[in-house]
Amino acid sequence: MVHIQKSFEGQQAKLYIVPTPIGNLEDMTFRSVDTLKMVDLIACEDTRQSKKLMNHFEIETALVSYHEHNKFAREEELITKLKNGNNIAIVSDAGMPMISDPGYEMVRRAREEEIDVVVLPGANAALTALVGSGLPAYSFTFYGFLPRKKKELKEVLNSLKDQKQTMIFYESPYRMKQTLEIMKGVYPADRGVTVARELTKKFEEYINGTVEEVSEYFQSKKAETRGEFCLIVEGGEGQEVTETSWWEGLSIIEHVEQHIEQGLSAKDAIKQTSQERNMPKREVYQEYHQ
Repeated sequence: MVHIQKSFEGQQAKLYIVPTPIGNLEDMTFRSVDTLKMVDLIACEDTRQSKKLMNHFEIETALVSYHEHNKFAREEELITKLKNGNNIAIVSDAGMPMISDPGYEMVRRAREEEIDVVVLPGANAALTALVGSGLPAYSFTFYGFLPRKKKELKEVLNSLKDQKQTMIFYESPYRMKQTLEIMKGVYPADRGVTVARELTKKFEEYINGTVEEVSEYFQSKKAETRGEFCLIVEGGEGQEVTETSWWEGLSIIEHVEQHIEQGLSAKDAIKQTSQERNMPKREVYQEYHQ
């Protein structure tokens, strides 16, 4: 059954999704501040972290924890409050909620209960890094955090090797060296890469180059490996990988003789060889009978 939401009509309670700054507090919008002051309750990842933001903007709304480990238990409580007429906002520690953070289950449940969900625009590290990278931004794939284990990491990078779109990853500062080193062994050495660090903060930094150059830079002691990292990787050509033909390395004569040994006549063997090598049959015939 289709449900139509008119976000700014009606008086029913709403679930607000409110982004917060990824570093620079001046990126908090007026609307976000007003919304957090207006709602009856704010669900956040870490109440201690969010309390700092609330104090800065003099927001006195009550906070309640909502994170990966309690989201299902908390969901029922929040849905009940919404049904009872309480407006609730969800925030993450930084950036847009639900982008590599918990929360989508709550939105899905609210939709099922026909509770209005209003999303405010705001800061997002992935898009900020993409736009500043200089790599194509008209089409991209956001992967999020890469696997921690080396084997799984290599499998993921391999699976994305022929991805045509620009790719966006989040990565821990403790694993950047390893990730780039593995990437260097999987992707072409000239594949474009940008590492964005500490976005919007005092020590914001963009490191641009090829995958080989950026990997070598991070292996050196020059690279700063503290803070929050976004890794932007240029898409590949998306060409299909073709298997090596069985006859690679054989001369034309050897190629024809292989078919003869398998039971073909000389005439049919020459014809088959010409087809497999995409050569005129006449040239294969002349080479074989010279």
